[in-house]
Amino acid sequence: MSSDDDNHANTTFDIGPVGYEIVGDIKKVNDGSSREIGERAVWSVSSCKQGYGVTLLRDDNLESYWQSDGTQPHMVNVQFRQKTDIGCVAIYTDYKSDESYTPSRVSFRVGNHYHDLREIEQIYMQEPCGWVVVKLQDKIHQKSIRAFILQVAILQNHQNGRDTHLRQIKVFSFNGIRKQFDPTLPMGLTSQQFSTVECSMFNTIR
Repeated sequence: MSSDDDNHANTTFDIGPVGYEIVGDIKKVNDGSSREIGERAVWSVSSCKQGYGVTLLRDDNLESYWQSDGTQPHMVNVQFRQKTDIGCVAIYTDYKSDESYTPSRVSFRVGNHYHDLREIEQIYMQEPCGWVVVKLQDKIHQKSIRAFILQVAILQNHQNGRDTHLRQIKVFSFNGIRKQFDPTLPMGLTSQQFSTVECSMFNTIR
């Protein structure tokens, strides 16, 4: 990999309503401050081409991929058995290999069931290659999302492609009890949320 590719593989973008980060190594996300929780969920997709089903999203093989087979939007549904804290989502895309099959606009939705899903973030990507990491947060209360269902919806592909390729998806939760986001800290770092009034009095320094 050239030095230009190295620089591109660890870049932060701010396109559209939310920024995202592209990293070359998923270990940069799963660094001890978070844990991957996708194995706790039941995964399903809105459609798939025969032989390119949902299991390929979780086989840890960057050469395989899920391919949709239908009209947009294309959905990946991640359903947890209990309400779960969701800190960030990482999707692996490879524009160099997939071209028009590569997503360009992706919506991230959460809810308690399929009938109350609400969009948390929407990103616009330009020829992404690598792990696209999106931090999900409750902007009002500045804390991680807590939900039964996460839905990743592919709204548009590059070059107006119809079907999509996604090579991997990882879902991360921050370790320990629920934590509060500090937007001034790098991705993966959080500040502690106190549960008592006495401790909350010392949450900030004036």
